Amino acid sequence: MKVLFKNAMVFPISSKPFKGDVLVSNGKIEKVGENLEDPDAEIVDLTGKFLFPGFIDAHSHIGLFEEGVGYYYSDGNEATDPVTPHVKALDGFNPQDPAIERALAGGVTTVMIVPGSANPIGGQGSVVKFKSIVVEECVVKDPAGLKMAFGENPKRVYGERKQTPSTRMGTAGVIRDYFIKVKNYMKKKELAEKEGKEFTETDLKMEIGGMVLRKKIPARMHAHRADDILTAIRIAEEFGFNLVIEHGTEAYKISRILAEKNVPVVVGPLLTFRTKLELKDLTMEAIAKLMKDGVLIALMCDHPVIPLEFATVQAATALRYGAKEEELLKILTVNPAKILGMEDRLGTIEPGKDADLVVWSGHPFDMKSRVERVFIEGTEVFRR
Repeated sequence: MKVLFKNAMVFPISSKPFKGDVLVSNGKIEKVGENLEDPDAEIVDLTGKFLFPGFIDAHSHIGLFEEGVGYYYSDGNEATDPVTPHVKALDGFNPQDPAIERALAGGVTTVMIVPGSANPIGGQGSVVKFKSIVVEECVVKDPAGLKMAFGENPKRVYGERKQTPSTRMGTAGVIRDYFIKVKNYMKKKELAEKEGKEFTETDLKMEIGGMVLRKKIPARMHAHRADDILTAIRIAEEFGFNLVIEHGTEAYKISRILAEKNVPVVVGPLLTFRTKLELKDLTMEAIAKLMKDGVLIALMCDHPVIPLEFATVQAATALRYGAKEEELLKILTVNPAKILGMEDRLGTIEPGKDADLVVWSGHPFDMKSRVERVFIEGTEVFRR
């Protein structure tokens, strides 16, 4: 099936905006340009409209902490053990969460869902698109990372029970201990394979850690304070795995280090009040500072902290604090795609990319603008 979007103000993100057309074929963008024609294509006239790639949130709990149901549909934290790498956010994800349709109404088409931050080792995250009520049809990448957490949350959850970890030292110790065990497990498995023996001690907790150590997926490390961010980096370097900093409230204080070490940060949420001590130095100015210093960043809503439908509201607010429009559009599109390792499919309007396209009545940072239609892989999934 072919669809030709005509006469839109197209924002490819990878290049300057222009008035023109986008041809979609079999769920992929085939051509981008001016005066495109295809006799076999359905024509969608977008005169006076703005066409953007679907926005991406690289850290979300949508479908895990669902709206309007409280405890009963709260499935984001398996807070029964500090080390739960074997649990999968995907198994708690409900694609019928009513917040998802509102997220589409805000121009968001793709998210990485992750467990919460109760545990030092919290579980596996997945990249999903909002295109079906069938979980398997939503999945783009699974597993996409292993969630870990530093700072106040693990201390609070387990300290109240008089369990380890009750300190930042304890959290780091739990994570180090886990990866030592993973390394030993991998050696034992490799030895069995080398000797031609069947390995009969498969351990799901160790297997996912092996994927992190082999750099097949990154560690997604929740850290707000600068010292917690540096602890996360220290442990990643000790064991030689890739990491992404989640939240990074004080990342702007150590932006030079992050840039030198090429550590990406999914920043946020920033349009919120400071609910705990480690958020006391939260500032919207962090976005401009991190971008200026060359850190690869994306912007999260941390849904449900900020409802995902307001992703552009949070981003637009950063304009007041020195951030530039062009860079803010990147932190909603191509930057999260890069952090997720999916820039070959997502984040820009270019030939070969997935046809995840959003029709806006005006610019997304104009508070009067509204999403009118949303297409995921060329199929319409939302119409106002």
